[in-house]
Parts: sequence; C-alpha cells; structure tokens
Amino acid sequence: MEKKKILPVVIAVVLMVLIIVGAVGVKLYEKYSYSKETMDLSQYYGIEKEGQVPIILADAVTEEKAANIDGNDYLPLSFVQEQLNSRFYYDVNEKLLLYTTALDLYEIPLDSTAYTVSGETAEHTCPIFVLQDEVPYVSLSFMEGFSNFVCNTYEAPHRLQIYTENVTHQTAVIRKATAVRYQGGIKSDILEQQDAGSQVTVLEEMENWSKVETADAVIGYVENKRLEAAEDQAVEVPISYVIPEYTSIHKDYKINMAWHQVTNAAANDGVDGLLANTKAVNTISPTWFFLNDNAGNFTSIASQAYVDAMHARGIEVWALIDNFTNDVDIAQILGTTTNRKNLISQLVGIVTAMGIDGINIDFEQVPESAGNDYVQFLRELSISCRKNQIVLSVDNYVPTGYTAHYDRKEQGTVVDYVVIMGYDEHYAGSAEAGSVASIGYVQQGIEDTVSAVPQEKVINAVPFYTRLWKWGESLTSEALSMSAAANYLAQYGVTASWDETTCQDYATFEADGVTYQIWLENAKSLEAKLQVMSSYQLGGIAEWKLGLETPDVWTLIENYVKNEAAIDPVVSDETAAVQDADGQTDTVDEQAPLQEIVTE
Repeated sequence: MEKKKILPVVIAVVLMVLIIVGAVGVKLYEKYSYSKETMDLSQYYGIEKEGQVPIILADAVTEEKAANIDGNDYLPLSFVQEQLNSRFYYDVNEKLLLYTTALDLYEIPLDSTAYTVSGETAEHTCPIFVLQDEVPYVSLSFMEGFSNFVCNTYEAPHRLQIYTENVTHQTAVIRKATAVRYQGGIKSDILEQQDAGSQVTVLEEMENWSKVETADAVIGYVENKRLEAAEDQAVEVPISYVIPEYTSIHKDYKINMAWHQVTNAAANDGVDGLLANTKAVNTISPTWFFLNDNAGNFTSIASQAYVDAMHARGIEVWALIDNFTNDVDIAQILGTTTNRKNLISQLVGIVTAMGIDGINIDFEQVPESAGNDYVQFLRELSISCRKNQIVLSVDNYVPTGYTAHYDRKEQGTVVDYVVIMGYDEHYAGSAEAGSVASIGYVQQGIEDTVSAVPQEKVINAVPFYTRLWKWGESLTSEALSMSAAANYLAQYGVTASWDETTCQDYATFEADGVTYQIWLENAKSLEAKLQVMSSYQLGGIAEWKLGLETPDVWTLIENYVKNEAAIDPVVSDETAAVQDADGQTDTVDEQAPLQEIVTE
C-alpha cells in the first residue's frame, strides 16, 4: 500500500526534474546555438528606394548612394569632388556642370549627352549630368576619363565598390562553411553564407571574431576558428588619367609690388611723384577697376599713358579690381557662370588691349557659402590669363579658420602669385587696442600660407600705416601714415620704446583726458619683418600703400629684393612730408578718417 503511494510521488519528481532539465537545456540552446536569422542586404546597405546604389569606398560602406537611371550608374557630385576630382563645379543657378583644366573649360548642360570643351562640342554615350531631388549626379562612365579609380559592380542588390588608390589586403580562406554575420556574435543576423575554400579579406582581427569582406564586398564578421591564413592580395589602380599640369608665370626676380590707391582718373597723374623716392619697385598695382553691379560689370579708371610710363621705367603694371568700392553682391556675381564670363571677358579684354601686365584680385569678405564659386572664378580667370600671358595675383587675408573657404592650396595651383595682406591684426572695429602687424602675426601668416602654397608664389604685403588708439568714453582708432604717427608723438613730446613682443616701437600717453596707445610701423619694425620674410624665401613683397611711407624704408626693401643683408634702419625724419593718394605732396592730417588714408 505504501509503495503505491510513493510511486506517484517519484513519477512527479522525475517529471519535474525532466521539465527543469528541459528548460535548462532550452536556455542553454538559446544561449549557445547559432542564430539562423538573415538580414536583407537592401536593409544592410541602407537602400530606401528603387534606383539607389550603395557605394563601398575601398572597404567601407559610405552613407552616400549612387543612382541607377535607365541602366546607367551615376555618382553624387559631392562624392566625385571629395574622392575623384575636386575641380568639378556645379552652377546651381544655371543648372550647369563645369570642369576646368589649365587651358580648357568643360561645360556640361543638364540631362545632355553633349558638352563643350572651350566651345568645341563633344558627345558621351549617356546623359552626363542629372538631378534627382535637386541633388546633382555625374555619370560613372564619364568620370572614368577624369580620374583614376577601379570600380567593381555586384548584384542583388546592385552596388559599386570603388578603389581610388592601391591597397594591399590581408586575406584568409574559409576553413569550413560558415555565415558572415552583421556583428561579431553567434546571435547576430546572417549577411551571407560562405562555402569552405572561399577567400575573404581580413579587415580587423579580434579575440574570437574577425571583421572580413567577402569577394562581393559584403562586410561582416566570421569566427576566427573558421579562418586559415592565405597570401596578401593587392588591388592596383591603373593610371590612365593624367592630372593636367597648371603652368604659372614666375619672374626670375623677387616681386616688389607697391599698391597705388587711385580713386579717380586724375589721380593717375600723381604716380611719378609717389615713385620719386622709392627704390627697387618693379611692379605697381593701381586700384583701377571697381565692380559696380551684380552682372560682373565694373568701372575702369585705367590710363594708357600710365601703363606706357611705367613700362618706360621698367615697372610692370598689375591692375587691381575690388568688390568693396561699390555696393555689389559678390556671391551673385561669382555664383552664376554668365556673370563670371562677363567679368572675365571684360577684364581680360581691357588688360590685353592696354598692354597691362597683370591682374590683382582683391575680393574681400567673400561669404563662406560662395567659397566654391570664388575658387571657380579664379580657375576660369586663370585660363584666360594663361592663354594671354597675363600675371594673375590674388590678395588674401592672413589665414584663419573662418577664411579657409578661400582655399589657398587651390589658389597656389591655379594662380601665379598669392599675396598675404599681412596687416589689420587690429583694425578700426577691433574690441581691443593693438598692433596692425606684430611680428608674430606676420610670421604665423607666412607660415600658414606656405604650408598650402609654394613659397616662391607667396608675396607678403607689409603696411605703411599704423593705428593711433584712443581711450575716451569708448575705444576708437584712426589710421596714420608713418610720418603722421611720428609727428603725433613729437607734438606731445612722447618717445616710443622698443617692444620685443611685437618688434615695434610702442608708446602710451595721456592728453586732454584721453589715453593714447600706438604701435609704430617704421623702418625698424619693417626690418624685423623683412628678416622673417627672408627666412622663408618668398616670391616677394608688397606694400600698402604708396604715399604713406617714409623714404628710409626703401633702402631696406631694396636690400631685401636684391637678397642683400638688411641694414640698420635710419631714424626717420619726423617732419618728412608724404604724398596723398592723388599724388600731391602734403603733411598727412593726423585727424583724417580711415577711408581717407587706408581702404582695405
């Protein structure tokens, strides 16, 4: 009787144990078994709509997608510019794709198989340039003629793998059939099955798993125990496209360019007086051209007699064009191909007609949004200048993060000379008083520029002016010529003392309840700048501007231009007269506003 009672209990216990063991077994199976879930490759590659084509750049899937249109593959222009050829440019206003070389301009209309090369028509097998949702795309087959790359195409889904440089891969062989998983772990979804004996590229080896790439560019993870070593494998990009060489005009002497501020045609007559006490000036840049509307038209006060007179003296004329004399929208001018062409055609036309030797571009406060347009303008202008043997120089701020869009590296390729405006460290609207061009500011400007531009193409411009700072109810300043600044100190009986930090004579004084500060630009400060410039073997020097200097600076500049040792600066004549922008000899009015002395 007792045995009959015990038996059900034993059975119940056994069943309970079996259930527990079964549950534990299920848990262990769930924990240690390999997932059989697969991930759709369209999801893996981020394909969201029909026609999107994933791009694998070398061994990484990019966020950008190509497009397949009517059976032809198209790359996003942003990808083309960043990875294949940075000189392709999109005119969003005229829906035009452009490409420049040293001598040719390619113009590619939207949705067209035809394009022009400097006016000559050519054809491609499919439309070259298309828009999808206002995003520009360029034909992959067309780009094969403008860049060196290898492109492999795979299907299911349709995708591109692009190599832009040679790569050597570490490979491995699959020892036993296995799955390539999305992440390193047996529970991760399967991307693709690999048979035993297939070869994969090992991108990253970890403790138990390795990141691999399959032969059809699927990137995932495989257990290390499934791999055995194989030989390295190289991907070589053939060189079929030769980057066009940009030739430059380079003088076999140091440039000494003096800017001549000319505000009206009559002021051209003053140039002889302004040059009377100069030495070794071999280039003059008169401010002759002023943009006056948003179509690229400009006002000219150029003088043929001036050009002829300078040539008779052995001085080249590099005429300056600016964007700040008149109220214009520089972004609208530069951002439209028709406007750029109009400006370039007129500018090169007048320069060649008058026998002017060069063009000096002084476009300031170009917004970051127009940076690409500005660089494209320089590329296009350089073509016409190169064909007509016109020297092209471009004025630049001292490099800063917020002026990076001026793209000095590209300037250094396409133009002949890159000019640093090595001044305005502190300017009219500065929140604090300070030097116009301290030695550290000048040296840093040169160093940062030559890191992007060949040093023989770099011209460093020095100031012939300084600022007198006044602490009254608020901080104000006025720009003074060298003589005017010396006169001001003499008037108040103040003697400046040398400041090693700025390499300038410095003075501070009080008068009529106002505190004054001044960091002088004079022969002594110039000598320090020239010594720094000499160490960088630059292409030359420029000066802003004729008429603001004292005569003693010219011996120093002459020695620099002739690569001779600098001399000790001569004490300036504090009462020396200087000449104004109209070429008339006069003592500078110490109270004259900035725009009457310096315009930058």
